[in-house]
Amino acid sequence: MHPILQTMTAQADEFVSIRRDIHRHPELGFQEFRTSDLVAQCLTQWGYAVERGLGGTGVVGQLRRGSGARRLGLRADMDALPIQEATGLEHASCNEGVMHACGHDGHTAMLLAAAHHLAKHGDFDGTLNLIFQPAEEGLGGAKRMMEDGLFRKYPCDAIFAMHNMPGHPQGRLLLRDGAAMASSDNVTIVLEGVGGHGAMPHCAADPVVAGSAIVLGLQSIVARNIDPLHMAVITVGAFNAGRANNVIPQTATLKLSVRALDRGVRDTLQARITELVHSQAASYQVRATIDYGRGYPVLVNTQEETDFARRVAVELVGADNVELQTRALTGSEDFAFMLEEVPGSYLLVGNGDGSADGFNSGHGACMVHNPGYDFNDHSLPVGAAYWVLLTQRFLAG
Repeated sequence: MHPILQTMTAQADEFVSIRRDIHRHPELGFQEFRTSDLVAQCLTQWGYAVERGLGGTGVVGQLRRGSGARRLGLRADMDALPIQEATGLEHASCNEGVMHACGHDGHTAMLLAAAHHLAKHGDFDGTLNLIFQPAEEGLGGAKRMMEDGLFRKYPCDAIFAMHNMPGHPQGRLLLRDGAAMASSDNVTIVLEGVGGHGAMPHCAADPVVAGSAIVLGLQSIVARNIDPLHMAVITVGAFNAGRANNVIPQTATLKLSVRALDRGVRDTLQARITELVHSQAASYQVRATIDYGRGYPVLVNTQEETDFARRVAVELVGADNVELQTRALTGSEDFAFMLEEVPGSYLLVGNGDGSADGFNSGHGACMVHNPGYDFNDHSLPVGAAYWVLLTQRFLAG
């Protein structure tokens, strides 16, 4: 076992307690007041220069050593989800309808554990910027922090982040250069026709029939307009219209989730969805209004920084416990905004694959955003040790 991993494992209990305390008191995006208080208090106590308020509830801790010019950014997310926890664990959420169902409690605790070690024993030469970000879950907290001057105040030569991943062996590190997570766009389509009696459809213009044709037509975009070697998803998650069986409604609303792993494909999807919806609506004599909301961009890991991150991973846990080029994910992540401005890499740590490990074995393989999910505390020292070693290698004197 690498000496840093041995050290972080020996010190893990304190930060497991912090992780479980955060888990017990989850907070939604831009409401992470208690969590940011805890983070800021710890960083200040350990000697970091701390700024609060970036992105509302964001916290940045900066530590400078020596005279080195290199500047490193490490980011963890802090927010929870509007889900009622069903784990039955002793440290389960005490906030009704809110839980840490994605492991951001673990991400925060991992970075705090690394921060503590680096403040006390870190051997590096340069500037370390620790970014504790609010509101990753769909609200774009990363972008808010950037708009508030994150990289203007705390410039970084490279930036890194880590997320746990159920379904992979606990503690395994997974990396990928290039497109690693999909863009996520949200589309609302309102179809306005002419309402009428269900017995006299010729006197109406039916938005339900038009919407049904649009749902089917949208699937042809992925099948016939996108290169088969590229990933694209168009999901119609909601189709709302009418309330009575004998009334043709005036309007119908469709809500779409649109995802891609290529920026050009993302643009093509928007163009074709817009064209198809207007054309299909017109063919049924209804009018379409489209609200096309561009959400998180494609997350693209830069080659040089990912190669560096791979070397650190292999040094820490050995080549057998590292996946050098893992599969891309169709989920989305607002760290993508940061990577559009600063080179860097986003990696994964296995949360468990269902094999008995004597601890959290019932939850490690449970997928995120599930009421039964819990972060696997065995991964906390792995993640913390990774941040320590990466910092010392990146900011080597």
